[in-house]
Amino acid sequence: MAQDYMQAPVAISKRFEKFLRIFIVVAVVCLSGELIWLLGITPFRPFMRIDISGYEGLPRAAVLNQAGISSRSSFFSTDAAKIEQALMSFSSLESVKVFKRFPDRLHIILEGRRPLAYAFAIQNGRSIPVLLDGNAVIFRMGGMDGAFPSSLPVISGFIIEDPFVGMKLPSLFAPFFDELEKINLSAPELLAAVSEIRVSPRAFSGFDMILYPAHSGIKVRVSELNEDTLRYTLLMVDVLASRGDEIDSLDFRSGIASYILKEASFE
Repeated sequence: MAQDYMQAPVAISKRFEKFLRIFIVVAVVCLSGELIWLLGITPFRPFMRIDISGYEGLPRAAVLNQAGISSRSSFFSTDAAKIEQALMSFSSLESVKVFKRFPDRLHIILEGRRPLAYAFAIQNGRSIPVLLDGNAVIFRMGGMDGAFPSSLPVISGFIIEDPFVGMKLPSLFAPFFDELEKINLSAPELLAAVSEIRVSPRAFSGFDMILYPAHSGIKVRVSELNEDTLRYTLLMVDVLASRGDEIDSLDFRSGIASYILKEASFE
């Protein structure tokens, strides 16, 4: 009896070891199969999920077609850099980022160009409107699909000849458009209150700007444009317009506001 009692734990221990060995073998086989599926098969299978986010102005089908992505595209068959380059052919896009998520996901992030202003250009002897973004880049031209936002100011005073989508205005205008973009982002209602901004070249270098408020006939001439300047000039226009004075224009170039009456105006 004592001998049987001593042999029972040994038998249990052997059965446990056998079970443990079988469990380890099964676990290794399952894990190996999972790794083979994950690393050797899934990356070659078509994407399970393709996300497109950021800009909704382009149909999903158009984006996938331009990117060259089909129902057979997979992680290893897809070149993210080539997709980015291909999608940048859309003039309405400012930037494209493509991320492959191992093993079977693709994420495309689009950033659309934000319309800032429009100008008029000469094409084939006639004047057409062109839409500009904050980088002074033309990304839509008259006659193309889509109406221009009526709230945008017109930039005038210079000539754009033979425009094309992707054309950038001379670097002379870069600081001016940078400031317009800042105003549009921080206080878009101020920019919407101006119907036209005319560029007026100076005698030697640079240019002044003549602002045409949307709801007043009083013009404003400034040497620089930023949010504070625009806010103050529009306030002054409202105050003077409410007084009923026959004022033609205000001049803020010297830092001290002066005005010209309509009868004294040369225009």
